[in-house]
Amino acid sequence: MTMNDLNEPTAGSARLRSIEDLRGPAGRIEALLNTGQEEARYAALVCHPHPLFGGTMHNKVVYHAMKAFQSFGLPVLRFNFRGAGLSEGTHDDGHGEVGDLRAALDWLHREYERPILFAGFSFGSSVGLRACCGDERVKGIAALGLPVRVGGREYHYNFLASCRQPKLFVSGTTDEYGPRRELEAVVAGAAVPATLVLVPGADHFFAGKLEQMQLALSGWIETHFVPAVAPK
Repeated sequence: MTMNDLNEPTAGSARLRSIEDLRGPAGRIEALLNTGQEEARYAALVCHPHPLFGGTMHNKVVYHAMKAFQSFGLPVLRFNFRGAGLSEGTHDDGHGEVGDLRAALDWLHREYERPILFAGFSFGSSVGLRACCGDERVKGIAALGLPVRVGGREYHYNFLASCRQPKLFVSGTTDEYGPRRELEAVVAGAAVPATLVLVPGADHFFAGKLEQMQLALSGWIETHFVPAVAPK
């Protein structure tokens, strides 16, 4: 299980800047903000896959998710969980990472004072669901490549039965960490609205299928949150 990162422009441009004042329970959190339009109706937060397998905020799936939000003019915050990149602390098997994510939500809410949309990939989606469900600031949650069974370990999402925010689940039909039948059971047990999109032929990392994943996310954003403006 490896998480390939994407080479992208370094921070410093007008549309991408490093965040220096984001701190969580374990200390400083390394983060990047893709700035949006001043009139944006939402702000967005995107989380990365498992750091022990190379996952960081520069991951390809995370980058494509960020671009989906950015295409609607939304500001998008990405950060590295504790122990990843330059973030302080050590990996905590998804427990302390919930606190990291909540610190990022707090920062984004203070910075923009507007509703938040969330997307996470793999480990980031599992942590994100636990941190965002029930948080009134978060108006929509997208889980990309949600892990259900990894290396004999099963992930349980019974709490989704009381998670009332709109939820999107996007996975590949050949995702080895999210078997279709088990993933469908997770979504069926979630409170409505919950939408499952299966990308034909895609594996856990959406290899060769990143555009299809991005289109599914963009369609959900447009349908539920930021309707496209008809040309004049």
